[in-house]
Amino acid sequence: MARAISTRRKIGMTALAWVVGLLIFFPILWTILTSFKSELDAISIPPKFLFFDWTTENYVAIQEQRNYFAFLMNSIYLALGSTFVGLCFAIPAAWAMAFSPTRRTKDVLLWMLSTKMMPAVGALVPVTILFRNFGLLDTRFGLIMILFLINLPIIVWMLYTYFKEIPVDILEAARMDGANLRKELTQVLAPMAIPGIASTILLNVILAWNEAFWTLLLTTTDAAPLSAFIASFSSPQGNFYAKLSAASTLAIAPILIIGWFSQKQLVRGLTFGAVK
Repeated sequence: MARAISTRRKIGMTALAWVVGLLIFFPILWTILTSFKSELDAISIPPKFLFFDWTTENYVAIQEQRNYFAFLMNSIYLALGSTFVGLCFAIPAAWAMAFSPTRRTKDVLLWMLSTKMMPAVGALVPVTILFRNFGLLDTRFGLIMILFLINLPIIVWMLYTYFKEIPVDILEAARMDGANLRKELTQVLAPMAIPGIASTILLNVILAWNEAFWTLLLTTTDAAPLSAFIASFSSPQGNFYAKLSAASTLAIAPILIIGWFSQKQLVRGLTFGAVK
């Protein structure tokens, strides 16, 4: 009897999880479906879910109006560039806090995390002035710097959590064998932390790819990523929902594919500290 109740509960929880998952995914599904509608079908009332005249004219139209691949390349440069720079700073910082902690280490970590709670608009004026004075507006280098800085606290926290799981005895044994700091980082620590570093890279790429506030404010054409590509289809004449949906689908498609194939690593990386 107890087993039957457990099975029913398991089925119920599974069904509930599917319902919640579909509710969360529904806006994305609706966007994809709308991208294959005509503008009239996109705004029809009642809404047409599956029974409409499917068309790919929106994808052809937006490619003729904007060069999608130029925006895509900018997104790739910004995501990978900010991730690389972030790792260069975050790995030594997380290593120091994990294996040579001080009384203030926890305070520093909490302070870094608290910066993520500050509204981005609070730093808008000084950042804009700095970018203008240093000639960084609408440049890939400037955007890589800003994306690296806003995501650095998350990278350090994730790497710190992974590094804390590595036994200190292994590092001490390496030091006794004559390993210097460089060998300790590259030949001992890095191979053991590859799963954690990979999860951190994936999360940072997603965060950088989805960033819209700074990318829309600090770029116009040369360094504009896919977030600017989507925004460019909103005009004073109104929102063309079918074309806007096609642009959104093209913008989110790469990150959806990456997220689908790496979901286990992402979930493990995001929950690692919570289940410790």
